[in-house]
Amino acid sequence: MKLINSLILALLFVVVFSGCTKKQSSEYGLKISETLRVSLDTEPPTLDWMKATDTTSSSIVYNIMEGMVAYNLNDPELSLKPALGLSWSASKDARVWTFKIRKGVQWSDGVELTAQHFIDAWQRLLTPKTASEYAYFMYGIKNAKAFNEGKIKDPKKLGLKINGAGDLIVTLEQPMSFFPYLLSHTSTFPARLDIINKFGDNWTDPKNIVTLGAFKLKIWDHDKAMVLERSPNYYGTPTKTKYVLGYIINEKSTVLNLFDAGKIDAIKDLPAIDLPHLRKKPEYHSHGILGIYYLGYNVKRAPFDNLKVRKAISMAIDRQEITKMLNAGHVPIKGWIPVGMFGFEKKLGVDFNIKTANRLLDEAGFKDRSKFPTIFYGFNTNENHQRIAENVQAQLKRNLNITVEIKNEEWKVYLSTLKSKPPHIFRLGWLADFPDPDNFLNMLTSTSDNNHTGWVNPEFDRQIINAAQTVDKKERKRLYKKAQKIIVETDLPVLPVYSMVEHLLVSKRVKNYPMNPMSNFIWKDVELVK
Repeated sequence: MKLINSLILALLFVVVFSGCTKKQSSEYGLKISETLRVSLDTEPPTLDWMKATDTTSSSIVYNIMEGMVAYNLNDPELSLKPALGLSWSASKDARVWTFKIRKGVQWSDGVELTAQHFIDAWQRLLTPKTASEYAYFMYGIKNAKAFNEGKIKDPKKLGLKINGAGDLIVTLEQPMSFFPYLLSHTSTFPARLDIINKFGDNWTDPKNIVTLGAFKLKIWDHDKAMVLERSPNYYGTPTKTKYVLGYIINEKSTVLNLFDAGKIDAIKDLPAIDLPHLRKKPEYHSHGILGIYYLGYNVKRAPFDNLKVRKAISMAIDRQEITKMLNAGHVPIKGWIPVGMFGFEKKLGVDFNIKTANRLLDEAGFKDRSKFPTIFYGFNTNENHQRIAENVQAQLKRNLNITVEIKNEEWKVYLSTLKSKPPHIFRLGWLADFPDPDNFLNMLTSTSDNNHTGWVNPEFDRQIINAAQTVDKKERKRLYKKAQKIIVETDLPVLPVYSMVEHLLVSKRVKNYPMNPMSNFIWKDVELVK
C-alpha cells in the first residue's frame, strides 16, 4: 500500500510539473523566477501561534508573523535585536520590564499594532480554555500561573499594563534576566482578538488571517502545499523573493527526486541512509543546531513505573551505535542540554552497560525474561525515526532479551497519542525556542504540557524555578547541573540520545538561505539568482 501511494504521489507531481514548466513553477500560477520552492515534511497541525508546538507550523508562523524581539542569527552568542519592540529595559532587580512598541507597524489588513495586541495575546495564551502547551512560558508574569490554573479569573490582575506613552509594562513574580528571550517565540507573538472571535476555528484560513510578518499567507491547499506572498504592509525591508511555495510531501525519496529535477530549491532533514552520496553534492550543507533527540518513558505505565526498569532500559541502549548507524554527525549526549549551549554537561547521565542493565532488570523482578511484558515504542512517520526505532528494538532484544513492538503514526495523530495515551517509549526532539537551559529543562516540569512522561518531581521543579530567578550565571549553571542530574541519573523519565546536526540541500539558484543554530527558516532575505 505504501508503494502504491508513493507511485500515485510521484505521478501526481509529474502531471503537475510537466503541465506548467514553460511558464509556471506549479499549478498555483507562480513564476519560477519569483518563487522559492521548499519542502515541508508534513501538514502543519495549526497556524494558531499560541497553540503550535511543532517545527513545521513554527516555520510558517516565523515568516508570516514577528514578535517583540528577534535573534541576531549570525551572532554566535545569538543576541537579541529589536523587532516589533523597538527597545526594552529592566528594573535593577530584573523584575519589571518596559517594552517600547515600534510605531507605524500595520497588520496585513492595515490596522496599526499597539501594546494592547500583546496583552490580548498573552491573556489568550494563559486562558485555560485555550489549552496552549506553551502557557507555562509566561508563568514568570505576576499571577500568570494562578490565572492559567483558574485560581484567578480576572485577567486585569496579570502583571501587564500600558503606560501613558503606549509602552508595555510587564511585572514578574520574581527576577528573570532572560525574560526578553521568551518573546522571540511564536507563542508570545501579538494577536488580533477581533479576528479570532469573528472567525473562530477558521481564523487562520488564508481569507481570514491577519499577520505582521514579511510574508502573508496566500494559499493553504491542505496536505498538498502552502504559498506565502510578500506582504506590502511589512514595516521592514521587503522580501527579496515574492513567493515561497512549500510542498507538503512525506516521502523523502520523492522530495529528493524533485530536487534533482530542479523542481524544489531546498530540503532539510535529509534521510540519514542517503547522506553518504548526498554529501558529495555541491548543494549539500550541514551545521550543528541547538536541539536534542530523546526517548521519553511513560512512567505511569507498567513496567516503566519501576525506576530500575527505566534505568535498565537506558543502560542497555548504546547511543554510539545509533549515531554511528545514522552516520549524520550527531553527537551522542548523556545530559539534557545540547552541545554548544550554556549548561551543557558532558559527564552527566548513565553509561551504556549491558551487565548492570541485566542485573537491574533482575532486581526489578524480571529475572525470568518471559514474564517481561511487550514494550510498545511509538514514533511519528519518518525514515530516520524508523531506523532509530528498529535499532533500539534490536538493541533491547540483543542486550536484555526483551520484545519491543514499534508503531509509527502521522504527525497529527502521533501528537494526539502523546496527549491521550503515550506508549511505553516514545521518541521526540526538542529544538531551542530560546538559547537558555531553562527552555530545555522547563519542558519536563510538572506544569509543562510538553511533558508527556507523566513524571513529577517537586525538587526538580524547585531547581528550575530557583535557577530562573537567579541572575548570577555561575550559580544558574550549578542549579541547572543539579536539575539535569535528577532527570538523567536519579529518576530517568527520559533518555537523551544525541545533540543534533542539521543537513540540507540548497539549490545553486538560492542565495542567503537561512542556516543557524536555532534552525529558524526565515526566508525574507533569500534571493533567487539566474
